[in-house]
Amino acid sequence: MIKIEHLVKNYGATCAVDDISFEIAQGEIVGLLGPNGAGKSTTMNILTGYLSSTSGRVSVDGINVLDDPLEVKRRIGYLPEQPPLYLDMTVEEYLIFVYNLKGCTLNRSKHLEEIADVVKLTDVYHRLIRNLSKGYRQRVGIAGALIGNPPVIIFDEPTVGLDPKQIIEIRNLIRTLGKDHTVILSTHILQEVQAVCDRIIIINKGRVVADELTENINRVASGNNRYHIKICGPQREVLSLLKNRSDVAYVEALSARDGDAYVYRVESARGLDIRKSLFFALAERGYAMIGLEALGLSLEDIFITVVDKTDGTPEKKQEKGNRKGRSSSVEKDLAQSILDATAEKQENIAPYVEED
Repeated sequence: MIKIEHLVKNYGATCAVDDISFEIAQGEIVGLLGPNGAGKSTTMNILTGYLSSTSGRVSVDGINVLDDPLEVKRRIGYLPEQPPLYLDMTVEEYLIFVYNLKGCTLNRSKHLEEIADVVKLTDVYHRLIRNLSKGYRQRVGIAGALIGNPPVIIFDEPTVGLDPKQIIEIRNLIRTLGKDHTVILSTHILQEVQAVCDRIIIINKGRVVADELTENINRVASGNNRYHIKICGPQREVLSLLKNRSDVAYVEALSARDGDAYVYRVESARGLDIRKSLFFALAERGYAMIGLEALGLSLEDIFITVVDKTDGTPEKKQEKGNRKGRSSSVEKDLAQSILDATAEKQENIAPYVEED
């Protein structure tokens, strides 16, 4: 459905997009991530026909954006971070305005009523937009993007400023839209991507540095090699015991306390299950393990590590229990595997030759 081949965009001497290539299939929900200034917005603006590229090719449904931008725009529904709403219009008036602006040929009343039902605007259909909550205004913006049934929907920060209930409702709506549309979701809320998207693309410094299925990341990230362990006994002695174990990669005493028990954050060496041996080692010293919670990695951990690696941030040698916000071994390993797999994909993309 969407194909981006060796896309480059220069602003004078500054390269905002540096040889980006990826494809998005019909029906995929893809999260487009990256730090500020990474090139996400420039890529989306080129995709929607708002900007032209310096070189490369962008096509939607087989149509080159530069060759026929209007036809591409008919296939895209776009919701910017700030929906362009006219507050003095009712919801119905605004949707009719967008319908006419897009030159839509579908039965107007039926089409708009169907969209209002999908995005749950029926109850406020005749109310002024200025009197609606931010959550309902977002829904109006989404409804505008859906007019004409475009096969591609692009959302830029769709849940910023919404309350938790509204966020859940918008996420559910995006999942529903993904059944019939190709969806690109650009956001800084990483839990949102993990909850909604089928695939994650991370852009940094104008290049695709990670491209992986969300289920693959979740499967590896949920592995049980991190724990919160509650142990009864003198904190200094327990901490010393944990640090001196060869199968423990990282340990930290947390501030939480329960009577004579302290909570420790423990990370095992890669591929090792330390729970049974640690239980017996603690029992032998008379320290009771009264709680154990397995922890997984968050997408935030992985994202930060991938960005750090591609920024060239130097890694500092650390002792066990001296993390200071740096990435752990499992995060580094997972991030590196994603980077390696993405680099291999990028290398296998055929060069794009400009047509005469």
